[in-house]
Amino acid sequence: MTAIAMERDTQRREGKQAAYPVLAATKVLAGTLVVLTAAGYAQGGAVATTLKAVGMAEETADNTGGASGDIKVKVRRDGWFRFANSAAGDLITIADIGNNCYILDNQTVAKIDGSTTRSVAGKVRDVDATGIWIEFI
Repeated sequence: MTAIAMERDTQRREGKQAAYPVLAATKVLAGTLVVLTAAGYAQGGAVATTLKAVGMAEETADNTGGASGDIKVKVRRDGWFRFANSAAGDLITIADIGNNCYILDNQTVAKIDGSTTRSVAGKVRDVDATGIWIEFI
């Protein structure tokens, strides 16, 4: 593309919201961690190395009876979101603030990548008694 020499009306989206096409036979629940598969379809968080965390589902999107892309899920990614903490050797503590955390399932994040079996969820921003606050990166 060539540089322009006049003003341009650049479109933007407010609030870092997006809608992603949902994987076939999949239900994404409101409030859960949403990822994109290698093919670009949304699903709930799960253990896999090829997933990209994109945010939190703003509402439930039920594509259990549809083909990939038949519906979209609304996702929000700005701010910090509280998800469940893992346990034992995967437990995230305040010492982990600023580090990456990893997807364990659609509501849980873990300290370690499970011997390179888990995708990054985001950055740990805070830890409290009820969970881990993460920022999607």
